[in-house]
Amino acid sequence: MEENTIVKENENDIILTCKDCGKQFLFTEGEQNFYAEKGFTNQPQRCQDCRRARKQQRNNY
Repeated sequence: MEENTIVKENENDIILTCKDCGKQFLFTEGEQNFYAEKGFTNQPQRCQDCRRARKQQRNNY
């Protein structure tokens, strides 16, 4: 198996592609439930690394 291969842990997990870096990332069933509880209707568009970098960039301005 390749190092960067995404493996679903659960059949309800979703593989998404980051709009910033283009890498695939896993949107787990647990994360989906969290988003639903918070009332979020959209799936994440960025991977964790890009979300962290974007947040850091916003905090520096």
